[in-house]
Amino acid sequence: MKKATVFIFCLVLSLTCSLSNLLAEDQKPALPLGLDPDGLIIPEDNPVTEEKIELGKMLYFDARLSKDGTVSCATCHDPHKGFSDQAPVSTGINGQKGDRSAPSVINSAFNYFQFWDGRAPSLEEQAKGPVENPIEMGNTHEGAVDNIRAIEGYKPYFKAAFGDEEVTIDRIAKAIATYERTVLSGNSAWDRYVYLNDETAMSESAKRGLELFEGKAKCTRCHVGFNLSDSLFHNLGVGMNKENPDLGRFKVTGEEKDKGAFKTPILRDLLKTAPYMHDGSVATLAEVVELYDKGGEANEWLDVKMEPLNLSDQEKADLVAFMESLEGDWEPVDAPALPQ
Repeated sequence: MKKATVFIFCLVLSLTCSLSNLLAEDQKPALPLGLDPDGLIIPEDNPVTEEKIELGKMLYFDARLSKDGTVSCATCHDPHKGFSDQAPVSTGINGQKGDRSAPSVINSAFNYFQFWDGRAPSLEEQAKGPVENPIEMGNTHEGAVDNIRAIEGYKPYFKAAFGDEEVTIDRIAKAIATYERTVLSGNSAWDRYVYLNDETAMSESAKRGLELFEGKAKCTRCHVGFNLSDSLFHNLGVGMNKENPDLGRFKVTGEEKDKGAFKTPILRDLLKTAPYMHDGSVATLAEVVELYDKGGEANEWLDVKMEPLNLSDQEKADLVAFMESLEGDWEPVDAPALPQ
């Protein structure tokens, strides 16, 4: 805690600052209270700049990346819905339904793996995926590049961000990823309680919930660190009773142990991102606690860390109160004016 206490004096405590204030001197986004700058993942070939953030934000909201001009990144990752879509599964072009819930973009800059199954190793690679997914944007990389290249108004923004007007899928992805690295949440009641020793920040129920989270409820077996995620993959049994269950990480690795395993989600801003789990099958935080309390759903590959907790009704309520204290201090952004 001492290290964190020293660091917080140079942190930005709110995300409502101007674009110019989003950049630190070393070209990393300034971080709100509670986030560790050493955990921020920025590739050497894609440094953060104001110009790239500006371009990336426009591309993030631009549905012209999709085949029919109806779906943008913000369609499934809406700032006004916790950078998710608050739906069990997402909807792509032509009203097609996916089979997984859209994970929030919030603090995804700290993730070692992107997507529920971790198939993308970076935000740059993640940004490319939905473009050519037939039930998301339904386009090709070439088609998306042609669409953006044809928009005269984008040329000065690409030149400002990359030095010339050339449009490529890599540049589109780099710009979107750069913008997403500014989607940060911290300065929650939990952060103020822990880092500022503000005893009034959290309710007594939430404080008891924190003790349970770190103790009897064994939540920190997977939900660890400032983002409350180990960024690894676990089988909770969710959806494994279906006739053709989603095998999650197994589809990426082909390893038997990964069947039904999905990435541990970040727990910040949970009130904005319901429903929960990879398939959106758990509607409320109270239901999430019930799932863990019974030790998950039995199946051959259930994670060894899952076991019955035998929590009382009061303890369950306290855990929910703690998770409610993880709401960050930020305001959703609106779509910018797009180049014509």
